[in-house]
Amino acid sequence: MLRLEDLQRENIKVYQDDGLYCFTSDAILLSEFTRVKKGDTVADFCAGCGIVGFNLYSLNANLIESVTLFEMQKPLYELSQKSIEYNNLGKKFVAVNAKLQDLGTQYAGKFSLITCNPPYMAIGRGFKDEKDHIAICRAEVELSLSELVCAISTALKFGGRVNLVHRADRLAEVIYELKSHGIEPKRLQFVNGGKKEPYLFLLEGVKGGKSGLTVHNSIKN
Repeated sequence: MLRLEDLQRENIKVYQDDGLYCFTSDAILLSEFTRVKKGDTVADFCAGCGIVGFNLYSLNANLIESVTLFEMQKPLYELSQKSIEYNNLGKKFVAVNAKLQDLGTQYAGKFSLITCNPPYMAIGRGFKDEKDHIAICRAEVELSLSELVCAISTALKFGGRVNLVHRADRLAEVIYELKSHGIEPKRLQFVNGGKKEPYLFLLEGVKGGKSGLTVHNSIKN
């Protein structure tokens, strides 16, 4: 069933389809963790229906120059395009239906800020019984962590920032991949659920940044 989610800011509403992958609180946490600078050109990788990009814009409409939503699955891309049209944001937003591994040279060094809520599960870990389109969103079926970070590094300007959310037990892998691709982790925040130990983390990295990581107090979700 197609429905509209009201973000309750800037009169922005986002389409979701109950038959497709629907966004969770992770996306909201990521957009709230992300710090925007005036004039930022933003890309949202693994955009799904575009929730991170739309919510980030609703929080920082006066600062953001543009938002480009990248989604490989056509039905989800079409949802984001529908939301752009509904909100009359065609002058600020662009949706792109493409695999991140196949991004053209026109996106090299284009963005000052990238957000990403990627598939969390490594290949062979979980979601084997899920529908294919759900598995693609949750596990590295079509996009590995290394391929993702390579695309991020390519698309970021020097000095540009990436903000992402991921599973806490994969923190070491994520930091390794970021540093291997010239991105220095700068801010880290863990997310706790009902358990004592964190189950997610939010991380900001800077392309070509100096070493030095700030760890914020954990938040509950």
